[in-house]
Amino acid sequence: MSPASSTKDRSMASVFAILLALVAFGISTLGIAVFRNSDGGSVTTQAAPIAVSLSEYKIAPATITAPVGHVQLSVTNAGTMVHNLSVTPGGKRTPDIPAGTTVTLDLGTLAAGTYQLVCLVPGHADSGMKATLVVSADASASGSAATGSASGSTAMSGMDMSATAGADDYAAMDKKMTEGMAAGLATFVKGDATKGVGNQKLAPTIEADGTKTFNLEASIIDWEVSPGKTVKAWAYNGMVPGPWIRTEPNDKVKVVIKNSLPVSTDIHFHGISTPFGEDGVSPLTQPPIAPGETYTYSWTNPNHPELGMYHAHANGQIAVLNGMFAVFQSGDVAMPAGQKIGWETIPANLKVTQELPMVLNDAGAIGLTINGKGYPATAPVVANPGDVVEVHYYNEGLQAHPMHLHHVEQLVIAKDGWPLAQPYYADTILIAPGERYTVLAMPTTNDIGVWAWHCHILSHAENDSGLYGMVTAMIVNDPNAKK
Repeated sequence: MSPASSTKDRSMASVFAILLALVAFGISTLGIAVFRNSDGGSVTTQAAPIAVSLSEYKIAPATITAPVGHVQLSVTNAGTMVHNLSVTPGGKRTPDIPAGTTVTLDLGTLAAGTYQLVCLVPGHADSGMKATLVVSADASASGSAATGSASGSTAMSGMDMSATAGADDYAAMDKKMTEGMAAGLATFVKGDATKGVGNQKLAPTIEADGTKTFNLEASIIDWEVSPGKTVKAWAYNGMVPGPWIRTEPNDKVKVVIKNSLPVSTDIHFHGISTPFGEDGVSPLTQPPIAPGETYTYSWTNPNHPELGMYHAHANGQIAVLNGMFAVFQSGDVAMPAGQKIGWETIPANLKVTQELPMVLNDAGAIGLTINGKGYPATAPVVANPGDVVEVHYYNEGLQAHPMHLHHVEQLVIAKDGWPLAQPYYADTILIAPGERYTVLAMPTTNDIGVWAWHCHILSHAENDSGLYGMVTAMIVNDPNAKK
């Protein structure tokens, strides 16, 4: 081969390589993948996956556009914890995605319309992990990193402000937070922000032999979680949490449940010493209670106090998270009267002035709540100096919650109903799913004021509109204040 011919061949090869590169560039720019059929004949096109990034706590881009047709998302978890992505309508979702991992979510052929994207990990959507997918006939595959409101301000929810924010962004964020805090506080202080109250004590029917019979009905109800937010809750006796059942050691107990749900159910008495046949785990200990059926649990309490809860076990991953949980109590948790704890001795005549359940949830339709309500519908705890407020924490959710009471120390006296040999003081107490902790809050005149009480996973207690979710307060009255 001559030098000229070799040069010509190389030149032609270079031109061909450039053309291929241009074609590849055009394809990548247009977001089109080219596939040749197995018969070597016709060529079809399919939109390339659209990149979506998940992190704490945002989905980027916040607005995604795609042309009508086959849509795929390439979803990368760029955060430090597990996330996932769900698309509605349609209900398609990714599995839980570990940090640093990418998965493809094939949405199939989508018609023109607007679709909502959220992370389904409890608390993440409320903390800002929401986005919008807009499918239209004239759209190309693209996205914008943030959505604008009518006034042109940048959406702040879960946004990393460090690199992209300007003065107007910070001003808008501050204004939204300030206004949200003020509105929420006004509603919280006023009280009665929502319809429905849970944890109401259920009076038993006393039978001739002294048996205490408690009647329950499981059904799906409308439940107002926070002002203006009504959900389809799964409930006992039309409330979330369900009725507070109080019994005593050695009591003969019957619990009669009517199933008005569309699915089978049962009741597990968590932390309560029942016989095997009354443990409420179908089909292991009993047949499932079919819709429309009534079932009776019967046992005699042991001769010592117990503090537990009751909830569904069958279909529990739906029923419990959506509201079918409640308090079951036998007797009183023993007080540490007369015990020396640290620098002080607990009075020998210690008497409880208030006993309150604080049932925690973080999932399902109920979401991030205390006693079935989200701030500002959570009820504050009102006390006077010298009061002894006994609080039982119950975690019926999917995550551990560090519950923090400002200024007023919590004396932890029992775990799962069992008195602690060495009670201890704490300002933050971690309650894992299924656990119960009993604490005493004993405010003094040094504690007069309104003290925040919340889950210290901050995204469970605050978003870009202020306080929300798992927040309440302890109000310690001033005995010298004018009435």
